[in-house]
Amino acid sequence: MTDVATFGETMAALRAADPIRLGGALRLSAAGAESTVAIGLARLGHTVRWTGLVGDDETGALVVRTLRAEGVDVSHVRTDDRGPTGLMLRERRVGDVTRVIYHRSGSAASFLSPADVLPALTPAPRILHVTGITPALGPGPAAAVRAAVEAAAATPGVRVCLDVNHRSRLWDRERAAGELRPLARLLDVVVASDDELDLVAPASAATERDRVEALLDAGVAEVVVKRGADGADAHTRSGSAHAPARRVGVRDVVGAGDAFVAGYLSGLLDSLDLAGRLDRAVTTGAFAVASEGDWEGLPTRAELALLDSPPGSTLR
Repeated sequence: MTDVATFGETMAALRAADPIRLGGALRLSAAGAESTVAIGLARLGHTVRWTGLVGDDETGALVVRTLRAEGVDVSHVRTDDRGPTGLMLRERRVGDVTRVIYHRSGSAASFLSPADVLPALTPAPRILHVTGITPALGPGPAAAVRAAVEAAAATPGVRVCLDVNHRSRLWDRERAAGELRPLARLLDVVVASDDELDLVAPASAATERDRVEALLDAGVAEVVVKRGADGADAHTRSGSAHAPARRVGVRDVVGAGDAFVAGYLSGLLDSLDLAGRLDRAVTTGAFAVASEGDWEGLPTRAELALLDSPPGSTLR
């Protein structure tokens, strides 16, 4: 059995250390929220399947090669010539502020449909992970998320996780809420930043506490609230837990939320208690913050304890 199945758009990513308009060197890699989660889980020893469409181009080949090299099952990935592989540009603008520029309209992934993702749910995974990014890509991807969540929720033993992951440049909050709120009754795990809970909780819930309670009442088993540098909280019917953020030097915050999700789902798969799941989540998130790139610095299972070493340690 595959531990986790996920799908979405993975793009070619060009990273610049200086403003792009000034020219200079760019570093090419691949990036996408769901594929970062997939790589994070694979490095922690879990079996993961990522599904998506890439363009019939060299950057599409880069995406598939990267994921395969990281141990992610890409057997359901398909090349689609209706659009190119999406492109993401990132520049360090000032201090530790990063600006992200997307070129993904009309990309191959925008043509994703239920027919692309449903076969990847057989055999059934232990967890289906989806994000609020994919339905923002267009009607086909939105239908794919709905179909996959409904199919997984109807399959005994499969848990469904949604990371709200709102992208304001892809869709506004009203459209996002209209798409995500109907999914709540089918979800087992909801992950959201503290300013995203309202996009999946009922509109009548006015406070964070009300939103958490409403989601638990709807049948969600675990509501996880990310608070950045203030750590994270998790809530279930039987109790709540808080984990402070791990203190590390900040190098790149992009991808930290996805790394957090990978750690949380890893803890869930390993049957850790609520506090243990949160601890692993803030640990994997810290690895992402302390490293350049979305996924490049994510830890293996053997490396999880590295952050417990005294600052400046040399491991020989």
